[in-house]
Amino acid sequence: PGNTYSSASAFLPAVKTCQDNTAWSTMLQTIKEWLWWERLWLPKRVSWADLDDKDDRIYAKASQLYDAVPCALCLLVVRYLFERYLAMPLANALGIRDKVRLTAEENSILEKYFCSQARNPSWADVLSLSKKTGWPERRVEVWFRRRRNQDRPGLQKRFCEASWRCVFYLCAFLGGLLALYDKPWFYDLREVWAEFPKQSMLPSQYWYYILEMGFYLSLLLSLTFDVKRKDFQEQVIHHVATLILLSFSWISNYIRIGTLVMAVHDSSDIVLEGGKLFNYAKWKKTANVMFVVFTLVFMMTRIVIFPFWLIHCTWVYPLDHYDPFFGYYFFNLMLLVLQILHIYWAFLISRMAYTFIFNKQLDGDVRSDEEEDDGDSPKDIKPKLSHMNGAINGARGRANGH
Repeated sequence: PGNTYSSASAFLPAVKTCQDNTAWSTMLQTIKEWLWWERLWLPKRVSWADLDDKDDRIYAKASQLYDAVPCALCLLVVRYLFERYLAMPLANALGIRDKVRLTAEENSILEKYFCSQARNPSWADVLSLSKKTGWPERRVEVWFRRRRNQDRPGLQKRFCEASWRCVFYLCAFLGGLLALYDKPWFYDLREVWAEFPKQSMLPSQYWYYILEMGFYLSLLLSLTFDVKRKDFQEQVIHHVATLILLSFSWISNYIRIGTLVMAVHDSSDIVLEGGKLFNYAKWKKTANVMFVVFTLVFMMTRIVIFPFWLIHCTWVYPLDHYDPFFGYYFFNLMLLVLQILHIYWAFLISRMAYTFIFNKQLDGDVRSDEEEDDGDSPKDIKPKLSHMNGAINGARGRANGH
């Protein structure tokens, strides 16, 4: 009896483990069934079996989206090589140099406050820090200005990043035109939904999608290392929404409208990044012309063509072929998210255009965190009444680190 009891006791944990594995497998299977429920992705009377490759027709597969991951990694490597061996020498040839910055003095109290509380302290905090450090208020303010400047990327880094994006957008746009110019849906948007969803995938569409998805995934992976702008959160939302939109359109075979959306977006981005390059190179007149062209192209493509042509195409024309389903609403919702971001950026561009028209100058990208003057403020420097006073003030200045 003792041996029988021992055997049964040893057997019970194994039975429990088997039951747990079975429950876990059942739960995963249920989630998979819900995730790939045909009514989420496809119209009524259409099943996944209808999209199996047959009769010389090749359809998009969800598993092909994994190809975007190695593509993103490859693009990161290509970007590194491009910026180091092409963009940086070009920046040097154009005379683009980083501004010489004054380094903030070592101070553990200010450094701790800067890293843990605020990069730009209020006047009350400046007074408090002045008492803790024994420094004058002006010296504390200068320290924070210099410390903030240390974290800001240099002009050469901005130029290299803009160069990479400009080259990619140009290549992607030209590749998109080559893939679309001979297609009937490029000229008649109603052809986008002809025979949907049983539309065979073309090799050009595959590469266009994978490269675009790989690029936006690489931008997400490099956001923490790239120049951080004031619309950082909006950029993250834009990249995530774009990847979700492209993934969903791929799985649901919304490929034709997806390629049109990508081409429309790339067109204005080329001019934007090109204008930045001329601005960094101090070619002011050319940069101003590029800004005007960019404003016109952006407003035409993102505020006119995208909502009134493409969203209209996805909102109205599909109803002639099938009843609305979840994918129909989800896809249009994601397009509306992008359009809200377009309106936000159009507002920023309009502010820049207003300044350009009435002040006859372009101050730069309003999204950028501009570098501050890290020297002493002239209004805080008292005039020297005599040679002796000047020597004393100079000695005090050196002692205080100014």
